[in-house]
Amino acid sequence: MKKGVTTLKKIAQELNLSISTVSRALNDHPDISDPTKEKVKRLAQSMHYVPNIFAKGFSKHKSNIIGVIVPNITHYFTTTMVRGILEEASARGYRVIISESNNDEIKQTEMLNTMIQFGVDGILASLTKMTRDIDNILPILNKIPLILFDKASNKIPCTQITINDEEAAFNAVEHLINIGKKRIAIIKERAFSYTSEKRYAGYLRALKEHHIGVDDKIIISVDDISLTQGKRMANILLSIKERPDAIFAITDSAAIGVIKTLKKFNIKIPEDIAVVGFSNSSNSTIIEPMLTTIDQPGEKIGETATKYLIEEIESATETITNKMVEIKGTLIIRDSTFKAK
Repeated sequence: MKKGVTTLKKIAQELNLSISTVSRALNDHPDISDPTKEKVKRLAQSMHYVPNIFAKGFSKHKSNIIGVIVPNITHYFTTTMVRGILEEASARGYRVIISESNNDEIKQTEMLNTMIQFGVDGILASLTKMTRDIDNILPILNKIPLILFDKASNKIPCTQITINDEEAAFNAVEHLINIGKKRIAIIKERAFSYTSEKRYAGYLRALKEHHIGVDDKIIISVDDISLTQGKRMANILLSIKERPDAIFAITDSAAIGVIKTLKKFNIKIPEDIAVVGFSNSSNSTIIEPMLTTIDQPGEKIGETATKYLIEEIESATETITNKMVEIKGTLIIRDSTFKAK
């Protein structure tokens, strides 16, 4: 038997009714009699009819669908943000389509255009970490609401929801200074990463406010801020004549890599070298010693971004909003920086 999608046309043919009558019956239009509605709905159910939400959206110029684009769907922090998006969207009566750019700028542009072709009402986008060409993004602002979350860009004039990266990094580095550390290294991403640059700015500000000089030899930049790179960069930092007495990595993954290398060389943590990460991932409490880190409220970021997007979608005005909303991250102090006495 040949498979086929049940359409309004097929239902109309079976009942010898017009397509418009069938459509109105399924939507409980007052012009259609109750017996006809019942007959149409019964047949639609038996034929497993599923409404085409895209076609419905095009006819009403509203689909109640939100597009979401993220760099990496498997990343722990991303999954927490997506959970917040899904819960808030569902509560507001919206469906969600999620796509992954794999940190590829070309794919990101393709996904943005595909979302518009799908007829989504608005888009939530977490940019690739090295997004440089915004010329492909700016035209979207004139088509549908776009909000950036987590990985944002100050070059794009739209509402952006992020953690308070600079302030959180400042607090992390200040904590290291407060426990007596004076030679604090940082492992960050190379230039063009908006998030990394904000965290680096917090690092520099903490050193400046506490009158600690900046040493380029202990400022390490990498393309991939991963556990493997954390291990490698820790090796580099240990080879320096004047070793750091603390290492701030802008992700938990890199910080955990650092801890693994320090343990390999029997370096006492935090007495010899203290370590701080960023994100409060599930692995931060599994590693020994447990990692001091910044807790990022992922669900709240996703929820807040969705609220702002739906407000823009449902707003009568077509003015593009341009707000910077920062969600507070909290320093979680654990054994990698502080030994309980």
